[in-house]
Amino acid sequence: MKKYLLIVALAIVSVCASAQKFAFVDTDYILSKIPEYTDAQAQLDDLSAQWQKEIEAKFSEVDKLYKEYQANKVVYPEEIRNKKENEIIAKEKEVKEYQKAKFGTDGELYKKRQELVKPIQERVYNAIKDVAEKNNYGIIFNKSDGVTMIYTSSKYDVSDDVLEAMGYAY
Repeated sequence: MKKYLLIVALAIVSVCASAQKFAFVDTDYILSKIPEYTDAQAQLDDLSAQWQKEIEAKFSEVDKLYKEYQANKVVYPEEIRNKKENEIIAKEKEVKEYQKAKFGTDGELYKKRQELVKPIQERVYNAIKDVAEKNNYGIIFNKSDGVTMIYTSSKYDVSDDVLEAMGYAY
């Protein structure tokens, strides 16, 4: 059944493909030629390096506390040992939370990247779309980061036709 579906899909795509014009872009190349992007990337790199230094310094403090604890563990009474252990654990947790706040999926670096880079990427996408529509390209591929479709004209979408050929109503 899967083989049949693949054959039908390929047949439909090949019929449609003969009437389409294709093109490709290299978004890495395009972005590297946009001064605002290179400035934004440099700003993000500087910010990232600054935060990384801060995090390394904080982890160094934790390591210093741990080494001090290890060196004196045998002479500490149990109450002080427990206090020191909890202090080290709390400090390490604090550093990891700081690291997550800066570099996590919703961290400050991500937000700053969205603020600085996303508008530029949107301008690039809109320019690609304009070029595609002006030159009647059905599909534009992006050769950066592997080959992916970056723009497709909706008039070439045959998904509903494939469903209909399979006997499904949409």
